[in-house]
Amino acid sequence: MGESDTWANYSAAIRTEYFDSREAASAQLKLSQLRYSGDIRAYMTEFRALNNLARATGESLQEKIDLAMPEAVIDMRFAHYLGEFADDEGFLHATNQVALQVERKKALKQAKEQIRGQTGNSGSGRTEKKEDKRQETRTSSKQKESHPRESLSNVATKPTWFGKKNTWPTMDEAMKGLPNNEKEEYRQSREDCWRCGRTRHKTYECLSFKTRNGTVLPPAPWKIGAVSEGKRKRDDEGYATPAAKQQKVAAVETIDVNPMPLWKSEEEDF
Repeated sequence: MGESDTWANYSAAIRTEYFDSREAASAQLKLSQLRYSGDIRAYMTEFRALNNLARATGESLQEKIDLAMPEAVIDMRFAHYLGEFADDEGFLHATNQVALQVERKKALKQAKEQIRGQTGNSGSGRTEKKEDKRQETRTSSKQKESHPRESLSNVATKPTWFGKKNTWPTMDEAMKGLPNNEKEEYRQSREDCWRCGRTRHKTYECLSFKTRNGTVLPPAPWKIGAVSEGKRKRDDEGYATPAAKQQKVAAVETIDVNPMPLWKSEEEDF
């Protein structure tokens, strides 16, 4: 075309053709949205590429990085680096080193958890068997507790251990005269009888006159099973004689009969 050109004009034309006037603003926005995702090397590479266009420095650069880092990285950096940073490179280097330590610590924790999981799986069979056995023991214990401690409101219709009729028709009548502290003690114990606190008979079969702690109990209704129960050996200490029998014994008079008349003498001849 017969025209002449210079390098300055050529460079200006190139910039005008290919330079984006909003490139810096776009890089600034992307830099603000950039977040650390667990890999500090990848984050720093992308941060530096965007910052070549955004030109963030000083407090603006530090604020963008602090907002992108998790609390663990920030806490460790404040713990190891005291005071202000002289330049941006010092701040970037400190953040990079701290983030590397946090990542190593996290990887070590995951490795330990994986080892524990493998060890737990190897012994899971025995653990499950032990847990099943414990559950069976709890269930059987609950069944044993619930059976002898059922309500005595309808015990008159049920046979006893020995196939005999019940002495006490209701729980209230059986427990009458028993102090509250002994009631609670015998209920919580493993003994068979809640009335006297002993074994070998149920509460509704109890004919005891005293508790195992020595408390005197009202006499049982003798009209039910008196003969057969009387033949059984009592567990009571110091068995008390029934009132009716005591009256009969008291009514007997003791007479001292002398085998020889008073007017007779042992030396008298017959």
